Amino acid sequence: MADWTPAKQETILGQNKRITILNTLIDVLNVQETIDLVEEYVKKKEPLHLMGVNADKINELNENERLKQIVNSCGIINADGASVIKASKYLGKPLPERVAGIDLMQSLVTLSEKKGYSVYLLGAKQEVVEKTADVLKRDYPKLNLVGIHNGYFKEQDWPQISSEIKTLHPDFVFVGITSPMKEYLIEFLQDDGNDSVFMGVGGSFDVISGAIPRAPLWMQKSGLEWLFRVIQEPRRLFKRYFVGNWTFIRAVKEEKRHAN
Repeated sequence: MADWTPAKQETILGQNKRITILNTLIDVLNVQETIDLVEEYVKKKEPLHLMGVNADKINELNENERLKQIVNSCGIINADGASVIKASKYLGKPLPERVAGIDLMQSLVTLSEKKGYSVYLLGAKQEVVEKTADVLKRDYPKLNLVGIHNGYFKEQDWPQISSEIKTLHPDFVFVGITSPMKEYLIEFLQDDGNDSVFMGVGGSFDVISGAIPRAPLWMQKSGLEWLFRVIQEPRRLFKRYFVGNWTFIRAVKEEKRHAN
């Protein structure tokens, strides 16, 4: 498969090195390097779509040209999946480590409390986002949490949400809605002039609020967090992970074969 070259990219302040896996650009960054680079965007009020990709996301964007363009135009693109790390090593262009979305979010919240950066939560059910806000304010008492909004709205509501974010002017907007609508929304908010760091956080609000448990640490370290999620929601996630992972593996093997 040919490499994808996006027509437009955000400013990459750190000029970080990138590799390509299955038409997807991925930054060669570890967790701390990511945090340091994100803070540079915050300091300069440079808009950023902070992206994490796993096997499912890569499968999805190879079926969705609009999503592919959005992902590959992001200023920072992390490998948020053990399978992506393994694929990078198999293809001879190893990435340093997985940058897990929920851990990165919490690290950025810690940074925000320490440095006085402001935070806005967007997504999930109203009771979940409210509980997430309560937990964050309890665990990070000095955090400047400027606003929340649930994830149950329609596309015609996007301008109103954008207007609220502009008024509050948060440094970070954590977005917990499903893909690809999440990416489309963030693209809209950036195009509408918002200069925050936008980060899609998947189901992180559910975990932080206590609505669903996170995998045990040994499963996280073993790259089996996806399996824990499947066990929790087998009817919804079985196809995505089991069928999707095989699709990803086959595609990676094909890319390796064409590279040789």
